[in-house]
Amino acid sequence: MVLSTSDPKECVEIRIGNSGIAADEPKTVMSVFQANCRKFANAPALHQKVMHLSDKPAAETPWTTWTFKQYEEQVFSFAKSLISLGFEKHDCINIIGFNSPEWFFANFGTIAAGGIAAGIYTTNLPEACHYVSDHSKAKVVVVEGAKQLEKYTEISARLPNLKAVVVYGEKTKPMESVGNGAVPVYLFDEFLQLGKDAADVTDTTVQASIDAQKPGETCTLIYTSGTTGNPKAVMITHDNLTWTSKNMLVNTLPRALTNDDNIISYLPLSHIAAQMLDMHCPIQCGCQVWFAQADALRGSLGTTLKEVRPTIFFGVPRVWEKMYEAMQKVAKSTTGVKKMISTWAKGKASAKNIAGQYGESGGSPWGYGIASKILGKVHVALGLERCLCAFTGAAPIEVKILNYFASIDLPIYELFGQSECTGPHTVNFPGAWKVGTCGRPLPGTESRMEPGTGELSYTGRHIFAGYMYMDDKTADTIDSGGWLHSGDVVSFDDCSTPGIEGPSGFMSITGRIKELIITAGGENVAPVLIESEFKLAMPALSNCMVIGDKRKFLSILLCLLVEVDEEGVASDKLAGEALDTSKRIGSSATTTAEVMTCSKWKDYFDKGMAVANDKTISRAQRVAKWAVVPTDFTEKGGELTPTLKLKRSVAEAKYSEIVEGIYA
Repeated sequence: MVLSTSDPKECVEIRIGNSGIAADEPKTVMSVFQANCRKFANAPALHQKVMHLSDKPAAETPWTTWTFKQYEEQVFSFAKSLISLGFEKHDCINIIGFNSPEWFFANFGTIAAGGIAAGIYTTNLPEACHYVSDHSKAKVVVVEGAKQLEKYTEISARLPNLKAVVVYGEKTKPMESVGNGAVPVYLFDEFLQLGKDAADVTDTTVQASIDAQKPGETCTLIYTSGTTGNPKAVMITHDNLTWTSKNMLVNTLPRALTNDDNIISYLPLSHIAAQMLDMHCPIQCGCQVWFAQADALRGSLGTTLKEVRPTIFFGVPRVWEKMYEAMQKVAKSTTGVKKMISTWAKGKASAKNIAGQYGESGGSPWGYGIASKILGKVHVALGLERCLCAFTGAAPIEVKILNYFASIDLPIYELFGQSECTGPHTVNFPGAWKVGTCGRPLPGTESRMEPGTGELSYTGRHIFAGYMYMDDKTADTIDSGGWLHSGDVVSFDDCSTPGIEGPSGFMSITGRIKELIITAGGENVAPVLIESEFKLAMPALSNCMVIGDKRKFLSILLCLLVEVDEEGVASDKLAGEALDTSKRIGSSATTTAEVMTCSKWKDYFDKGMAVANDKTISRAQRVAKWAVVPTDFTEKGGELTPTLKLKRSVAEAKYSEIVEGIYA
């Protein structure tokens, strides 16, 4: 067997270690799923407010619950229906829609049938959907509602492998077929009936498929939201998923999770972080999953948090930023004795959480017990009073956000990972965390920094099998020894982890190899650190981007915090800290256009640039000029990927006139 491959039908060798969790027996996804469905049987597994069957608003709609036994039954039904259509081992399905029980049933049902499941971002346009469905040779596509189905009415005629489209979230079928009538459309329950009606496909058929599976086989595809070109299909094996989810549960939480614990499913399931947290960790430990409303990131998440009161919560930086902004508004309206008490309590919590970081005393300051009770009311208001651990990742988060939540006694633990390592590689967690770092490597893994570049390479049982149908890119990423070359430039401190080979201290990301700017003078500059300093120096900024490749000096594009509508379209109207800054510096500007011509804002940017430049370690890293762009970088605008990574080339091309004006 091989350590890596680009063939989804090839079983890869599992990197079993000699001791500890690295030596655990490899398991398939379905062996873990079935064991726990039978262990928890009649205990609650999944909860959803089924809005398409309700005539009431979400607040008045009751939760519908599926037990673990019902969960397994639905998964088997989906698998039988696939097999009845001629679905074979290693065949693929695609799923596009908001998080729901049907998403889970389709995912695990596909794996049970011996297939491979691939999620598609709901924001993808029809041609982007076509790329994924065509590249993966999807036999079945599961879509949420008429809106996502409409995308396949445009492209299905160009998908020769497609045999069925399955719709969930609709009372009635929007249409009978797509692809000029060649591809039938089924409602979800109607599709499940196919397997029930097929006399030659039984539970025994599905069980035989499960029993024939191997831990080194691919069962999931994660399509990267890459910053350039078409996405790559990251092939994730059974062992990747079962081993990594167990590692997280065993080694990063203060206690074992049980069926009494809750998590909220709301982040896109086409992303590895959501799949790990929402699907694979719960089937390891038996905790309950509660599905948020589709508008979670547009405002309803707060309501769901207060209803569910999760014990584990993962938020991408933007989620924490929105909470921070809302709480800052409340803080500004608080006065008098109330403000004094709040400030005192935050000071005690900050001191406690500073002491709680790795290498510190670990003690609590005098008065912390009282402060904790005061701040407990804030936790209740957020719906996070039961939260054991709050995590963040997938994009950089500002240290000021982390420090703020530590001050209300709600530490956020930052982690680093990639789709290519099944989610996490380094993690901060209670007892082993440092603000401003991405944590230490997971047990059972090894890391190293490549000489000359400082690029992070690492290995372990979380490393993916390869990029589907892309030999060259697979070979570029995984070397012959099974080491994944991350493309990230990093540093480690000296707080090493006992028992882990190679660098194992707290890791910080300093840049991306591909993002390194080489100036006209031949200097190599990592833009990420510079951009972080600018955002720290100027809280009115939402995003910024350093320019300077093959240029005589560095410049920077500045994006102010602006209003963003429900569809994710950014306006030119100042919002949050930007609007507050305008008032504080005595400016009447309320739009980015007005900012561009305001002398007081010019002073603000000049002073901020000076502060940021003072933090640089060489003259080559100093920014000489700045320019404000008309609005913020967003996914809708094309400058950010669905996982909020900056598409530098797109942003530079979009604002080329501004850039060329800087260097004119």
